[in-house]
Amino acid sequence: MLRDLPKTRVVRLPYPGIRLYAKMESENRTGSAKDRAAIWILREAVRRGEITRNTTVVESSSGNFALSLASFLNALNVPFVPVLDPNVNAATERTLRRLCARVEKVTEPDGTGGYLLSRLTRVAELRAELPDVYWPDQYTNPDGARGHYELTAGELLADVGRVDYLFVGVGTGATINGLSHRLGVEQPDATVVAVDVEGSAIFGAPPARRLIPGIGSSIRPPLVDAAWISKVVVLSERDEVAGCRALLRDHGIYAGGSTGCVYAAITHHFDGHSGREPVVAFLCADNGEPYADTVYADDWVAEHLTPVATKGACA
Repeated sequence: MLRDLPKTRVVRLPYPGIRLYAKMESENRTGSAKDRAAIWILREAVRRGEITRNTTVVESSSGNFALSLASFLNALNVPFVPVLDPNVNAATERTLRRLCARVEKVTEPDGTGGYLLSRLTRVAELRAELPDVYWPDQYTNPDGARGHYELTAGELLADVGRVDYLFVGVGTGATINGLSHRLGVEQPDATVVAVDVEGSAIFGAPPARRLIPGIGSSIRPPLVDAAWISKVVVLSERDEVAGCRALLRDHGIYAGGSTGCVYAAITHHFDGHSGREPVVAFLCADNGEPYADTVYADDWVAEHLTPVATKGACA
């Protein structure tokens, strides 16, 4: 299965005072970094006999992880039922409905104002309903983190060499867990910066409604507890939108919401930086096309996040 994954590029981006590198995980088979976790989870589950031809895979997802699972499971001829919510990008939902015979979509928010707990409740119901079910459980499964350790981090360090700062958006925790552990082993002096969004409960704040999928969580995933994190930065969804648009304006990279949030964190951290040029790396976790009607749509931003989000962000 690993032969199905391309090696994604690392590109140098001009930025004053730092040596900035983006690993283009948007070049993965389904367009996101979630391919790395998905393929490692599935490979190990098949190896252990937890997935067979008679198995149905069921998983909760805000979008990208479901796309990765759907693609790889179709190749294995194994049925997959994704459990989505109203915040899923419209383009992502359309693709999943083409790939999957059955798609579940919860509509009632949970007590946190989000939908994660509602999705997990529906997953539990499906596991009780269907006869032979495998649940990847991306929020706790160490195999997902291992995929990022072996693949994402391995490629990044091979291409860049020394990394002084690594900025990582946090959701399920698999990406920052795998990347931080590999960096901690090979370059223990590096600084790992976790980037989260307001409304997320990952780092102790009360959960609140969030509108842009791909970063943050209504719970603190166990994989985050095991990550090696030096610093946490929490930004607003307005910052996230501005970061996406600045990345497109300044570097021609059309990226998804979480990548924009990470880029905004980098620009805030190194604004006015002087002295030695540190090596700074981040992932371009997915592409911007699924966010065309939200993050990149002025009308949507004005209605949902106020026009402040785009001020000065568009050329």
